[in-house]
Amino acid sequence: MRKMSFSSRDTARAADIFNMALEDKACSPWLILAGSTSAGGCMHVYRDMVKFGMIDAVVATGASIVDMDFFEALGFKHYQAAGEVDDNVLRENYIDRIYDTYIDEEELQACDHTILEICNRLEPRGYSSREFIWEMGKWLSEGNAKKPGSLIQTAYEEGVPIFCPAFVDSSAGFGLVKHQKERIAEGKPYLMIDAVADFRELTDIKIAAGVTGLFMVGGGVPKNFAQDTVVCAEILGIEAEMHKYAVQITVADVRDGACSSSTLKEAASWGKVQTTHEQMVFAEATTVVPLIGSDAYHRGTWKNRDKRRWAKLFGK
Repeated sequence: MRKMSFSSRDTARAADIFNMALEDKACSPWLILAGSTSAGGCMHVYRDMVKFGMIDAVVATGASIVDMDFFEALGFKHYQAAGEVDDNVLRENYIDRIYDTYIDEEELQACDHTILEICNRLEPRGYSSREFIWEMGKWLSEGNAKKPGSLIQTAYEEGVPIFCPAFVDSSAGFGLVKHQKERIAEGKPYLMIDAVADFRELTDIKIAAGVTGLFMVGGGVPKNFAQDTVVCAEILGIEAEMHKYAVQITVADVRDGACSSSTLKEAASWGKVQTTHEQMVFAEATTVVPLIGSDAYHRGTWKNRDKRRWAKLFGK
């Protein structure tokens, strides 16, 4: 692919940059996830990247972590659509659609209620999404996982923190709301998600890591959240390096001025990303993520790097 053109050459260069990050013993690579690639079949790629020490921290949408990964850890499945179906018919049958993939709505609501169960067993106080997801991983590891090998459980066991800066914008949100409503009705204290703690904790990791690399699938909130840790450190009076290595895979159009489509070169103007080792890959992620992940695995550079286990920063 390196000697081809267009997205093929971009993908090859992205693979090279990701491997540079793995070869750099000072670098801590982060996985940034947005979109539905987890439901689309890439979750085991992400899981293996964590398992084999290619990733030290994850920043993702709540849907990627809860609606897709935790959902399958509970034993539920995503289904391939055989063809086009009237969405009103799907609704009548309580089937949710993600492009060409289906989810059983009743099973998704069972996922919501499992989040409620986890909430109810925890001390009623503020939790960062990182801490709450750690509790989810702990719960799965205690024998509650119906399907082993989820990203959440693997990250818990490998000491890799997962952050969801918009955590309640997911299946978790329904369970959290139900928990709070029931506790309020009973006159009892309740659990809440502390979004500021998320930002503080991820910035703590950036400061401790020094050199960092970003492997970004999609964009949105996770992309900006991870990049902003450099600026946050500066606001705290600490000079942190811009993210040294950066790859983004996206289909977003740069002309709309949105965060998802903003180029990594543009991020340099904000003091977030260095431009020496950066690559935008304009491709649908399920077509290139497995290639880059497989390339990194077979090159074997990950065998020579130490896992950072950043969860230890928070006593986990």
